[in-house]
Amino acid sequence: MNPYLKSLQPYPFAKLRSLFEGVTPNPELPHINLGIGEPKHEPPSVALNALNAGLNTIAQYPSVHGQANLRETISSWATKRFQLSSLRTADQILPVNGTREALFSIAQVICGGVANATVFAPNPFYQIYEGAALMAGAKLKLLPCLAEYGHQPDYISITDSDWDQCDLLYICNPGNPAGGVLSKETLVHLINKARLHDFVLVADECYSELYSNEDAPPFGLLQVCAELGDHEYTNCLIFQSLSKRSNLPGMRSGFVAGDSKLIQPYLQYRTYHGCTMPIYHQEASSAAWADETHVVANRALYRAKFNAVLPILSPHFDITQPPGGFYLWLPTPDSDEAFARAIFEQEHITVLPGSYLGRSIEGCNPGSGYVRAALVAKLDECVAAAHRIARYMQSQGGNDA
Repeated sequence: MNPYLKSLQPYPFAKLRSLFEGVTPNPELPHINLGIGEPKHEPPSVALNALNAGLNTIAQYPSVHGQANLRETISSWATKRFQLSSLRTADQILPVNGTREALFSIAQVICGGVANATVFAPNPFYQIYEGAALMAGAKLKLLPCLAEYGHQPDYISITDSDWDQCDLLYICNPGNPAGGVLSKETLVHLINKARLHDFVLVADECYSELYSNEDAPPFGLLQVCAELGDHEYTNCLIFQSLSKRSNLPGMRSGFVAGDSKLIQPYLQYRTYHGCTMPIYHQEASSAAWADETHVVANRALYRAKFNAVLPILSPHFDITQPPGGFYLWLPTPDSDEAFARAIFEQEHITVLPGSYLGRSIEGCNPGSGYVRAALVAKLDECVAAAHRIARYMQSQGGNDA
């Protein structure tokens, strides 16, 4: 067996199941699950229609490089969204089966077999970053995401001697779990450091199309490269997905784009790995990337949820709407595990302890004392959940809701 398997920790939802063992939730209340970030809004009809129309391709082997029309649609979308002068379909774009597998496998390409390879990642973090680093045999350096830095790492304070150790840096923008957004100035700083210290900058931008201000979308990594005059996107890759943008998590569709010198060996790796997207998924993906109407409507639905639940919860928590994503990062009055267990038992609501998304470094887990609540349920369910959480807080001696 691969010895690196022993270094993997239980996934957060496995820990959550263990936490709830022996707990009987309030039977008078229907369960509301805010624990997992699985979109529940309707997927776009244009994608479903294209999926059905493309089912006749099921007898054909798909290309690892992806259909030309999909890569062209992706290029058109990304060029417009991130104000790029160009994004070549031949060697700067690669469709993938959702960004989860791609974020994992890119570390195998960059770090696998490299002596003393080191991966930098935020803490708390999407757990795939850790698994990817460890299974590539790399060391993992976690960067704390603290409230004073908008729940993103303080990248500016990292020394050049530390950057010298970095082979791959994962950034999540907007962040999961807290929704923090990186400024253009921070992205410029990271791009310059990646060039100077020759590491690969991997931007997980899965939440980039969910943002609070319709007139101020988050800056993308390639967008900032282009503003710096680098249209080759040196040492930079973005990972984009239809899961959150278009409510298509079950289709497993996304893309990687950026530096062709990284895309080409990654394509070769994927040829052997066998990660090819079915042609009918590619047709549906092309339809989804080409349509922006449903994305605007999707953002409006999430804003309506934030607008509805924040007045209910704000008397009990120091919270505001995050600039990106669909999560609430709620500070807990006691331990995050105790809070999650009690709220499940008394109010039949599932939230995820923040400590399960982070790791303790020098005795400090930046996720401790928070729970992540995903506003993915229907509006009325989110409002009901907010009232239940407020009621629980009030029962613990909090302010009136």
